[in-house]
Order: sequence, then structure tokens, then C-alpha cells
Amino acid sequence: MLISNLVLLITALSVALITGLWYAYSCSVNLGLGKLPDREYLIGMQSINREILNPVFFATFMGSLLLLPVCAWLNYGHPRFIFLLTASAIYAIGVFGVTVGGNVPLNNALDAFNIHSSTAQEIVHQRLNFEQPWNKLHHIRAIASLISLVLVLIACIYNSPATGSIEPPLK
Repeated sequence: MLISNLVLLITALSVALITGLWYAYSCSVNLGLGKLPDREYLIGMQSINREILNPVFFATFMGSLLLLPVCAWLNYGHPRFIFLLTASAIYAIGVFGVTVGGNVPLNNALDAFNIHSSTAQEIVHQRLNFEQPWNKLHHIRAIASLISLVLVLIACIYNSPATGSIEPPLK
């Protein structure tokens, strides 16, 4: 039980960090970048998209994807298993799937776009093709991440397998 609780705690931390990243993007980064002129917006997003590809991001983004099903498996037979299994599926589809299938291809297309040799009209067109679809996908993954986090937190306080009640861990 100690191992499964430790993995649960690490999983909660990992999912919380990713959820916080998406939250910060939603309520500050995207809003700030959205106010920039087209050229500066695209330059900013190119820079951010390149810099986020680092070990700290991958440890939490991929770590959550791996930890969630491991955590569910370690809690098989416990009432919190269903919360963890559901969190795993939501994260895999709504966070990882949306990111890899939606945001990353948009990021790659933006990265391949040469801003410095493009006309003003091409820059406007690139922003229109990138910003709204990327933000829509981002909101989906942010909400999916938040739902996964809430389910993991419920699992953290779900400590009474006999009654199935949700009780604070310390009484």
C-alpha cells in the first residue's frame, strides 16, 4: 500500500504540474501573445514552441501519461481504481492525443514557416491558420487535464475501501 500511495502522490504532482502549465497558457501566455501584431505573435509562438521541448516538460507531460495507468494498475481492486482508470483515459485522449494529433502538427507547420522572408499577407494568413485552431485545441487539453487532475485528487482522498466513502486522509 505504501508503494501505491507514493506512486499516487507522484502522479498527482505530475498531473498538477501539467494542468498548471496549461492553465498559465490559458490565462496569461495566450492572452498576452494574442495582443501582439501578427509578425511578433508568430515569432513569439515559434520561440515558445521550440523552448518547451525540454527535459522538464517531457518528464511531466510523458510522465503523467505513464504514471496514470501504472497508478491505476497498482490500485486495482480498490474503489479509487475507477477514478484513476478514467483519469488515465481522459489524459491519454484529451491531453496527449490532442497535443500530438493537433497542437504538435500546428507547431511544426509554424516552425517551418519562414517569417523573415514572408510577405505581410503570408504572415496574416499563417496567423489565421494557426492561432484559432491551436487555442481551441489547447482549451480542450487544458480542460481534459483539469478533469484528470480532479479525478486523481479524488483518488488521493478516497481511503475507505470498505465503505467506499470519500474521507479526509487524516482524522
